[in-house]
Amino acid sequence: MKGFPVRSAPSETVSEAAKAVARRQAEQLTVVRRRAQPAAVYITRMTLTAVFAYLLALQLPGGSSRSVLAPLTALLVVQATLFNTIRSAVQRVIGVTVGVLAAVAVSAYVPFSWWVLGLLIAGTLALGLMLRLREETLEVPISAMLIFAVDSHAAATSRITETLVGAAAGLAAGLLFAPLRVQPAKDAIGDLADQMADLLGQMADGLADEPDPRRAAEWLDRTRALRGEIERVDDALSQAENSIRLNPRRLRYPNPAAGLRDGVDTLERAATDLRVLARAVADSARLDSGDSPVKDAETRARLAAVITELAASVRVYGRLVETDPEPLDAPEARAEPIADLLEDHLEEAQRQQDRLADLLAADPAERPDGWPLRGEILAHVDRLRSELQPPGPSREALPRGRRLKKLAQPWWTASTLWPSGSRRNTA
Repeated sequence: MKGFPVRSAPSETVSEAAKAVARRQAEQLTVVRRRAQPAAVYITRMTLTAVFAYLLALQLPGGSSRSVLAPLTALLVVQATLFNTIRSAVQRVIGVTVGVLAAVAVSAYVPFSWWVLGLLIAGTLALGLMLRLREETLEVPISAMLIFAVDSHAAATSRITETLVGAAAGLAAGLLFAPLRVQPAKDAIGDLADQMADLLGQMADGLADEPDPRRAAEWLDRTRALRGEIERVDDALSQAENSIRLNPRRLRYPNPAAGLRDGVDTLERAATDLRVLARAVADSARLDSGDSPVKDAETRARLAAVITELAASVRVYGRLVETDPEPLDAPEARAEPIADLLEDHLEEAQRQQDRLADLLAADPAERPDGWPLRGEILAHVDRLRSELQPPGPSREALPRGRRLKKLAQPWWTASTLWPSGSRRNTA
């Protein structure tokens, strides 16, 4: 009826809730598909490789329709990366050949018996260790035992030939299907940067009020826990660097993993700076004195502003490291806008840091209790900010006019921070 408002709020609320649920379900399905895809790709790749090796072995003269040595070798040879596949193929061929030749030589002069078998196993194991075959060391005694048991030159020739066929099929599969494992390393780096940024953001939010010593101690514990995440990222990066070795898929890019190692090293140093900063804040929270830096509301607000910008800088730095390098036929740098955003946050952090320095400047004789902690907080904030300079080419080579300012020697440097006889806090 005219003059009465139409109540549509409940229906709109229900509609928004339904859309939100639909979005969450779509995101969950996407995650499930992404997690299932690597397993499906792995199964398909290994199956096709084994079948191809079997069909190839059938074309050999005298090939048996029930022989599965070639597909078995192909399955054992194929590794996660092309470099490992090549190394595994070479080692397996060497191991099989050495084992077969040893068995043929022994069987020509000595009949089969238990003590001869024992000597053959010991000798072939020693040969495998001398040749440094690593995971393929056991292939030497296994091949020797199989050939020594049947005592047939045809079996020896067949084993070597089918091993070569399986290794060739595995190498072909590696050339065609071996993936670049760079994206998992980038995802791990992004996760690490997000965790560090979230922790910094929580520290900034917690400084709105005078932080409880237990809460500050929890921040410190979380910074120490980053050590495990850094090791996980380092493992993922090692796999990524290994996956691009000899991989033809990297030909379109100068180096798909370019900058990742430097980025991880920078985040590792930044995590150390974050830990000592959290230690200084925790010590300040425990200090039962009015000279404590975190007891003053204005100082906390300025410190929170600096940490907020540092949190944004860490997050953007992770995005910058994750950015793919440009193909060789595309000279424009996609990372430049992200680097400019990082520069903006770092410059704002510099401005907030200068204001914080004005508040924390004090005469040690007037405030002896909190003076070392004031210097520590400023030093660690400055070091964390300095670590997050954009990686890659020098900023002087970029077209943008603005550049990050170089710090002059501040008053809180190590030469003046701790007077003689003072005890420096460590994380």
